[in-house]
Amino acid sequence: MQRLAGFVLIFISAISFGALPIFARFAYAAGADPITVLFLRFTAATLVMAVWMLARRIPLPRGQTLLGLMAMGAVGYVGQSMCYFNALLYASASLVSLLLYLYPVLVAGLAALFLKERLTKWSLAALALALVGATLTIGVVGGGKAAGIALSLGAAGIYSVYIVSGSRLMKIVPPIPASTVIMASAGVVYGGLVTVGGPQWPQSAQGWLAVGGIALVATVIAIVTFFAGLERVGPTAASTLSTLEPVTTVLLATVLLGERLGWLQLLGGGLILAAVIVLTRGEIEQAAVAAAGGGEAGGEQASDAASPGRVVYNSELFLTKSNTSPMWANARAVTVSAAP
Repeated sequence: MQRLAGFVLIFISAISFGALPIFARFAYAAGADPITVLFLRFTAATLVMAVWMLARRIPLPRGQTLLGLMAMGAVGYVGQSMCYFNALLYASASLVSLLLYLYPVLVAGLAALFLKERLTKWSLAALALALVGATLTIGVVGGGKAAGIALSLGAAGIYSVYIVSGSRLMKIVPPIPASTVIMASAGVVYGGLVTVGGPQWPQSAQGWLAVGGIALVATVIAIVTFFAGLERVGPTAASTLSTLEPVTTVLLATVLLGERLGWLQLLGGGLILAAVIVLTRGEIEQAAVAAAGGGEAGGEQASDAASPGRVVYNSELFLTKSNTSPMWANARAVTVSAAP
């Protein structure tokens, strides 16, 4: 029953994250621009997360750790979210969402180049699937201009660099304070940009409801349910189930925005998602071998214990294993950074 509840929570999280670009498109239609939407998103989400931290008496990080998280939010998170939300002005929500999901494969490549991690047969297979999938998705584009495609790929690239460069810092920080600091830092930057350029507020009630949906549904609810589900099903299942996010976006965009993807684009998007699943399953095999070598057994939990630096793939969060403190002993994967 506990595991079933976990699957339901991850499913709710995936749907909530998948609705993000749909809410954004409705906010834009009501007269808001990406910078104003992002400022409102991070301001509202930070307030909610701060109340949660106060209620649970969770302390903020300090010293260099705090400065590092602030830099991740003010530079990496802002750059990634800026690309992602501007891409939605030039390309369909479906296309942007599918191209963003290239990032796990890009992370594998960057980790091999800069962190000297070995490329396994699973990683190479995922890279091949992602390359073919991206070629099909981009090569027959009917839902986006070149600028939209470039910004979507930029969002995936920046997020990949962000994950690789921040992974060591994130291993020592619990998820809730880390995500709160990162969102707050991004909110401060966007607040400055709104002050300089002037805000473009939504001009209708529907627009404000869309902004509320971005902040509360596609950010706070999505993050909270993801963590709650992660505690119950573990990072491997959470990563695999998170591939429902772009599927949700495609379905919602078809129903609510009238978007249509061709069969080749759908095939390309399917190959990109298959690449993520291949990466995840490869980590299971690799971790199981390590667990067996250390005398451990027991499926995914043994695998999780044997993979201290593993990334959990989710378009809005990345998590890596760390030394768990008593407060987070049940979470198992306890570091987070938010995007887009």
